[in-house]
Amino acid sequence: MASKLTLKLLVEKSTGKVFFGEAEKDFVDFLFSLLVVPIGYAAKLLSKQNRVGCTATLYKSLENLPVAHLEPHFDKNALLNPKISIPNSGPDPSLLLQDGASTTLKLYSCSSCNYHGYVTEVEGTLCPICKKKMVVEVFNVGPTTAASGSDGGRGCVKGVATYMVMDDLVVTPMSTISSIAVLNKLNVREVSAVEERVVEVGMDEALALLKASLESKTVLNDVFGAKLKPPKSAYLARLELEFAE
Repeated sequence: MASKLTLKLLVEKSTGKVFFGEAEKDFVDFLFSLLVVPIGYAAKLLSKQNRVGCTATLYKSLENLPVAHLEPHFDKNALLNPKISIPNSGPDPSLLLQDGASTTLKLYSCSSCNYHGYVTEVEGTLCPICKKKMVVEVFNVGPTTAASGSDGGRGCVKGVATYMVMDDLVVTPMSTISSIAVLNKLNVREVSAVEERVVEVGMDEALALLKASLESKTVLNDVFGAKLKPPKSAYLARLELEFAE
């Protein structure tokens, strides 16, 4: 996945209000990848920019807790830096997972008892049968996906379609009919009143989308609305300044 994605937004010219987004495969794959981000990892990302509440302090509490207070078998790194697996994702499946999170879920078994079906995500865990350390890496084989198109079958959705992303992150295949239906539902009568705006989605926007998705049902407007508002005229700005004084 590219370091930055693009998203086409249909907005109201006069206010910058976002009606919906038109997205390609890579952005939709990113949105769906939010579903596998553990809350602890989300807290780690968002706490860097003071964007989250008590989960950030909870994360810090575990991070700072002395080892003497932890159970011997407990590896706090498993919660602080969890291994995140997105099926059939290929490399760089999500903007948010490029910050040090592993997207490869490794499993380990015991060399003596690996036929009993016991596996662990934590290398060195004691085998419940023979009590030896489980250090033999085993592999979880998923269903084979045939390559299709330039995306090679990776990710969540097919790249042959364009997708409509609503303000509340409802994602559906896009068509001319569906676009008209949405505009009618939103009481947009004049085509001249709307325009297309293309925005870039990098790490900052990805974090903002993650945060908004946990808090709001107007995600696109929360993240991009302020940037899309038309600039105030000098006259209006002067009036507001005089009124404030």
